[in-house]
Amino acid sequence: MRRLIGTILMLLLAGAGSSQPSGAQSQSNDPIKTLKFTLPVDCEIGRTCEVQNYVDRDPTTAAKDYMCGSASYNDHSGVDFRIPDMAAQRRGVDVLAAAPGRVSRVRDGVADVSVKLIDRSTIEGRECGNGVVIDHGGGLTTQYCHMANGSIVVPVGAEIRAGQKIGQVGLSGNTEYPHLHFTVRSGQTNIDPFAPLGGNGNACGSGSSMWKSDVAAALSYKPGTILNVGFATSALTMEQVEAGNIVSPTRATQPIVAYVRTINLRVGDVQQFTLKAPDGAILASHAGAPMTSNQAQHFVFIGKKAPPSGWPKGEYSAEYVVLRAGRLLLRRQFDLRL
Repeated sequence: MRRLIGTILMLLLAGAGSSQPSGAQSQSNDPIKTLKFTLPVDCEIGRTCEVQNYVDRDPTTAAKDYMCGSASYNDHSGVDFRIPDMAAQRRGVDVLAAAPGRVSRVRDGVADVSVKLIDRSTIEGRECGNGVVIDHGGGLTTQYCHMANGSIVVPVGAEIRAGQKIGQVGLSGNTEYPHLHFTVRSGQTNIDPFAPLGGNGNACGSGSSMWKSDVAAALSYKPGTILNVGFATSALTMEQVEAGNIVSPTRATQPIVAYVRTINLRVGDVQQFTLKAPDGAILASHAGAPMTSNQAQHFVFIGKKAPPSGWPKGEYSAEYVVLRAGRLLLRRQFDLRL
């Protein structure tokens, strides 16, 4: 009898054990739920890089980011990490593997040139430009696009650790400015790393992030941001700001021009921009009318001609403000000492 009871007990325990792994094991092996990404660019969010565009979460021809904002465009498949200008790109900004894995695809040899300057047909089928795909297992991959020509340092088949350099940010493929386009896929399905478990049209901000906690904090959502500020000696174009290496004013008889470039402003936003002399006198100001359309990027400058004797010594200051629905959205003060 004791032997029979023991046998029955062992069978019951075996049955209990065999029914447990089905849910728990499948969940623990799902990389969407377990894998956590490091920042794929060697930069500091808010200082040397910004997020320009998020994954488009709207299934229609409209566009919506994961917070139901407008920082995306129709069918955008990844996250765009933008650096300030081409001067930063020429100095070199490393692209890093977001998680450990194996390199499954590499393309190099695509020229670094703005798509505005070439025939788009020349990059057909190569819109990603120079890029790398890393397989993280379980059907999950990450893709890194628009990298600098000749910068990729990992071969197909290489085992990669998180944070390892794989190349540098470039201007290759279908892009107008230097940035990394970072795409996450499960099989053939694009995944939003900011809210991977929510489907299209999910509640704003819902879903757990795939970013490591410190990276997630640095990537906290910005409904608009300032990309460039500075001083120059003449009126500027957006292309000059993108090129970088702008010469600052001196005390000689050159104008003082203050400039700002912003990204992801919206309909109705109002700009206020003021340039002041060391004694607080207003040299130039701009109070814009409410914007009539969303602006992926927007550029504004104000300035003043120098007096005949040149500029007095001291600290010149510029203040730029954006109001959204009457509330402060952005504010930046920057100074020039002459």
